[in-house]
Amino acid sequence: MKKLFFTIIALAVAFTVKAQWVNNPSTNTFIANSSADAGEVYLSTDPVSGDTYVQWAQFGSNSWSPTLQRLNEAGEPQWGDAGIHPSYHQMTSWSQGFAMASTTDGAVVTCFATEAGHTIAIKINADGTYAWGEQGLTLFGGAGESRTELLAGDDGGVWALGTSVDNGNLYLCYIEANGTMNPTITISDDNGALCMFGLLVPAPNDNVFVVYEKEQWAYTYFYEKDIRVVGYSKDGTQISDDVQLMSPVTIPGSYIHYVVPDGLGGGYVYIWHAGGVGGNFNTYVFHFNQNGASTITNLNGIPVHSEDPYNYYIDAYATVDPVSHDLIIVYVQTDAQFQQESRVYANRFNTIGDRLWNEGVLFVEENGNDHSSLRIDAFEYGGGYAFFYNEGDGYNSTLKAIGIDDSGNPIWNTTMSSNSYPRTMCRNTCGYRAGQNIMAWVNSNTGGLYGQNIGQNGEMGVITPPTPPTPCDAPTDFAGEAYYNPETGVGAAVLSWTAPETTPLHYNLYCDATKEIIEIDAEYDSYYLERDPGEYIFKLTAVYEDCESNYALTANGDNYILINIPDHTSVSEIEYEEIINIVEIYNINGQIIKVNSIDDLSQGMYLIKGMTQSGKTVVRKIVK
Repeated sequence: MKKLFFTIIALAVAFTVKAQWVNNPSTNTFIANSSADAGEVYLSTDPVSGDTYVQWAQFGSNSWSPTLQRLNEAGEPQWGDAGIHPSYHQMTSWSQGFAMASTTDGAVVTCFATEAGHTIAIKINADGTYAWGEQGLTLFGGAGESRTELLAGDDGGVWALGTSVDNGNLYLCYIEANGTMNPTITISDDNGALCMFGLLVPAPNDNVFVVYEKEQWAYTYFYEKDIRVVGYSKDGTQISDDVQLMSPVTIPGSYIHYVVPDGLGGGYVYIWHAGGVGGNFNTYVFHFNQNGASTITNLNGIPVHSEDPYNYYIDAYATVDPVSHDLIIVYVQTDAQFQQESRVYANRFNTIGDRLWNEGVLFVEENGNDHSSLRIDAFEYGGGYAFFYNEGDGYNSTLKAIGIDDSGNPIWNTTMSSNSYPRTMCRNTCGYRAGQNIMAWVNSNTGGLYGQNIGQNGEMGVITPPTPPTPCDAPTDFAGEAYYNPETGVGAAVLSWTAPETTPLHYNLYCDATKEIIEIDAEYDSYYLERDPGEYIFKLTAVYEDCESNYALTANGDNYILINIPDHTSVSEIEYEEIINIVEIYNINGQIIKVNSIDDLSQGMYLIKGMTQSGKTVVRKIVK
């Protein structure tokens, strides 16, 4: 967001006392000195150490540029009262799309575009030293002079995404932990559309999805835009099709989309717009899976609220439940005529676009105040959510938080910052870790960067981490095939899987066609199921004392198996060929039997999986 300043900036008075998380909403925790006009506040918590990095931008010797601070889990600033300010590069007097991400090796990377039109990435170690030098790295061969995005990889490196407003291209590359840059990927449109506003989502196997907009000018201030997703590997290989998530719609160019990972290798996308010129504003939800494919058939998206000519539903912010992988989204309702009322709602969506809380749950009633800067995060092990908002008169505000359970019921209400003054809030939150979440803001009246932690019970200050739940791991490598015995006319499905590390109480096998739930003993990792001819969809979970896992995934990343059990009319002659090479032998319960030949089997019924002379793999039942 561009931000122009024409006033002389006065720095806040320096603090010398080392702060830590307080539980007093009238004081809050000092993070660093900043100017009153500072902004672009971002947060990211190190997944290993628990330290939180905070970045903000303000005027300095190199113009409008970023500064960073590191907080330990107790909320104590580690880089002095002023933080660390990279000053090697000259910046412009307005925001160039700053980005920041903590890495898995304990460092932080800041990324921005300079006055010279280059995208720069600088890595700072936890001790404040520059891992890649203070000058950092010039990305994309010097291209990408505008908006930037970062996403941490699994090995201490980061994905970096840059935008060129000059040619309408996106540039992507992976930077290894040591600063080695992989090939630059260019995302462009052959028909002249602008590729803009890219966001990054982790994809399976440490790959990445880019969710971006294609824009074409319609007329003054309006663009026809759609939303697309495409996946890449670190070496620049495209790993998924470039898929359209949202059909083209003509809306003001300032309204852009947002993305949140779904925890399954895909992500949810949401955007608010007027549904075309002259329409009423609503927020629309989309989803793509781990293969980059849209799972919501309506390319107009699913609105958070039914069409309402009298109200807008906007300013949304979302999180994902770590257990159900549903999207939980908060948003503001304002009246369409004057946009003065300000109610806060939440709604819930699954991956196929079902709106699970109907017209949303009302949490903050219109009370004569504005409600803004909505943020929401799921508790780290599931069971509920906390959302945050400013309440005020449009200038001065206080910061409040509400906890809600899985069903959308309020469970606590906390005032996090009770002094009313103008605030520039953080653009994101770092989410719950070790039981606490963090909000940060600039006092836009006197200056100074402040923050406050909050626990899953609405407490502040010293927070006791929650006890991790029993692992709820799903089986993996779910596989299956059809079986047919032409002599008896019996058809069946033969299913197999790899057991999770933690032994479950049992498995649940779901058969969609017959609506069955079959309980399978935990000692088995395969199963034989006789059924009439037809198509069957099977899903498998592991059941533990306190939970049931997600569905087991196949080698292709699907959470189901489709098996077509044949009858005598659809079995080819090859099915009658003799098996010349045995691959596996199963008992009637589907367990693999470890023997060298059929002669070693004891009396009973078995399934033989083998190869025929023509190379066909078949499964047959034998009785010995």
